[in-house]
Amino acid sequence: MSSDSILVKVKQLRELTGVGFKDCKLAIDENSGDLEKSVEFLRKKGIAKANKKMERTASDGLVSIEQNNNKFSIIEINSETDFVAKNIEFSNFVEEVSKINLNKLGIMENIMISKMSNNKTVNENLISLISKIGEKITITRSEYLGDDNCFNFSYVHSSSQKNVGKIGVLLSLKSTKSKIELTELGKQLSMHIAALSPLAIDKDGIDQKILDKEKEIITEELKNSGKDPKIIDKIALGKINKFVNDNTLLNQDWIMEPKKKVKEVIKDFSEDKTVDVVKFVRFKVGEKF
Repeated sequence: MSSDSILVKVKQLRELTGVGFKDCKLAIDENSGDLEKSVEFLRKKGIAKANKKMERTASDGLVSIEQNNNKFSIIEINSETDFVAKNIEFSNFVEEVSKINLNKLGIMENIMISKMSNNKTVNENLISLISKIGEKITITRSEYLGDDNCFNFSYVHSSSQKNVGKIGVLLSLKSTKSKIELTELGKQLSMHIAALSPLAIDKDGIDQKILDKEKEIITEELKNSGKDPKIIDKIALGKINKFVNDNTLLNQDWIMEPKKKVKEVIKDFSEDKTVDVVKFVRFKVGEKF
């Protein structure tokens, strides 16, 4: 690294941690300019101010969706408080990074090194914003849907401004029907996903570790309740099946007509044509914390 770039990194590290120049310079040198490792280095040294802002939990913030024809992106950017989430500088930052997210196909490492309108990178602007506002701010996750063989839809729940809110959903449908024919179904399915938060489309999409853990919890609960050991496995199987139904999109009760399953609604809508749910993405602010 050039001496100029080292000084820039040192300045960024000082803004992030509040630690003096000498210690920050040492941390940058020892960690080849990697800011995250440098923060960790300072923490391990036991410097009192190190990483104070970054230790706090950023569980508020905004979800933003961007669209260009059939291409959609979604990004979650977190702050510590709703007060900052409503801050104009924070929301402007979210808006610009959201546009970059679409152009970079949701690839986080490419987003972070992209130049913003002030000719500084997203990462540099993020550090400056943290320093100015005084809260931990993180660009937490991003996704992109752009398959031309699918019809893509989006929904933002309780949007504070266009395509920005606390819950966002992207949805991909594959069908022999037209986009116009699918529009209402796509909207309703997206709203359903926002409200009922399925883990997967169907049972095959649920991580086996989640099912194993759920079975372990259910079995222990049944043992502790004094159930006959001979029937515990049978009861546990029934409870696991209910867990799958409650947490998979196609098997959930349709939010607009609970007597029907989502898969039945899709089948009724399809008539003699196919409609398949290919993928969905649901971001709720702070749900990872």
